[in-house]
Amino acid sequence: MDKPRALVVEGDDANAEQLSAFLEERVGLEVVRVKDGEGAYNVLDSSPISVVVTDLKAHRIDGLRLLEVARARNPEVCVVVIDKLLDLELATEAMRQGAWDFQVKPLNFEKLKAVLDRALGHQRLVTDYSELRERLDHRYGLPSLTGHSREMITVYDRIRQIAPSRVTVLIEGETGTGKELVAKAIHHASPRRNERFVALNCGALADGVIESELFGHEKGAFTGADTTRKGRFELADGGTLFLDEISEVSPSTQLKLLRVLETREFERVGGSTPIPVDVRVIAASNRPLDRAVAEGKFREDLLYRLKVVVIQLPPLRERKSDIPLLADHFLREFNGQNGKSVSGLTRGAMELLMQHDWPGNVRELRNLMEGMVVFGRDGKPLDVADLPVEMRSNFPAPRTLSVVIGTTMSDVERRVIEATLKEYGYDKPKTAKALDIGLRTLYRKMKEYDIDA
Repeated sequence: MDKPRALVVEGDDANAEQLSAFLEERVGLEVVRVKDGEGAYNVLDSSPISVVVTDLKAHRIDGLRLLEVARARNPEVCVVVIDKLLDLELATEAMRQGAWDFQVKPLNFEKLKAVLDRALGHQRLVTDYSELRERLDHRYGLPSLTGHSREMITVYDRIRQIAPSRVTVLIEGETGTGKELVAKAIHHASPRRNERFVALNCGALADGVIESELFGHEKGAFTGADTTRKGRFELADGGTLFLDEISEVSPSTQLKLLRVLETREFERVGGSTPIPVDVRVIAASNRPLDRAVAEGKFREDLLYRLKVVVIQLPPLRERKSDIPLLADHFLREFNGQNGKSVSGLTRGAMELLMQHDWPGNVRELRNLMEGMVVFGRDGKPLDVADLPVEMRSNFPAPRTLSVVIGTTMSDVERRVIEATLKEYGYDKPKTAKALDIGLRTLYRKMKEYDIDA
């Protein structure tokens, strides 16, 4: 790990040398020494600095101004201001502007070390937190969405644009396209990221249950309601509520959803007290809600409330260029989960993945890769034989070569080379690649076996 860097601004060479030696040997810092303001500003502009020890009145520099500049470059920098005499007014001003300490020459090195140890410890905590935040972002933010096709880049741009706002979002796409992942990405890129993300699959619940799940219920509201229970809106207060398969909600519940979106308050089932709520709603549907409105199955006014911003997720068959990236992502994921070391996919297996139409979209590919990795061989790539039978049926059967038992190895090798050359139209580079040998080796074997091609 690189050492933290310290900037010493001191015009007196003897003092600067003594202070630098102390910082290097006792505190473990890498030290940069300058004599004046110009040199100090150049260092701050060109490299990260963790500690600044500066004379208040060094040549062509105001120590308080340098303090301001250093903190602008790095808000967590530890600045210690030194002077020949103790000026309480200047010392107070320096501390008010963010200096960690104000010391008088000759310096008390033990006191200085205590100050620096405390400051550097604080910086390490800030760095650790930032790294943790970055890892969480990687798990839940946009990096959780995989794909570099033009269609997915459009989705990423929409997410980044709308995440900072509080607008309601409607995500439309076929089953398995990753609508909940997009909703999570919006939430974790938004100011609500530290609050709850609550999801509810409306299509999985009966009409009599979904209202209670959304709004909660009071004790005694219905048979079996032995206690008061909070619904998803209350649980998501301050955060994000994701309503999947919103098209399956009954007309009566649609009306109550519309009221919540308009008034930002609701009543529990069996209750009469309005409960205010601050929730960002993200809804999703696997079929166009415009069609449901035309069929009389969905309220038009609710649709307008939900589709303030619409994100269309493309099916996997329309972004097949993402399949290799997705397959590799799932391969690494399931290798890690299962303690496996499957090395990849063969060209033939990948060709079949690219030919498939993926009616189940990304979810289907993910499930397929999980099963293949579980049964795959460590250190070996997944091949055509590892794919499901129904997928392999579309793959042309490989040309075969029969060999009589007792045939010599040299004759087998000659016949294999001849057959492969014929299969590849006597294209020698392709033949060598198919046989996994070098081109020079192929020429040598052809000469050895007197193969004319």
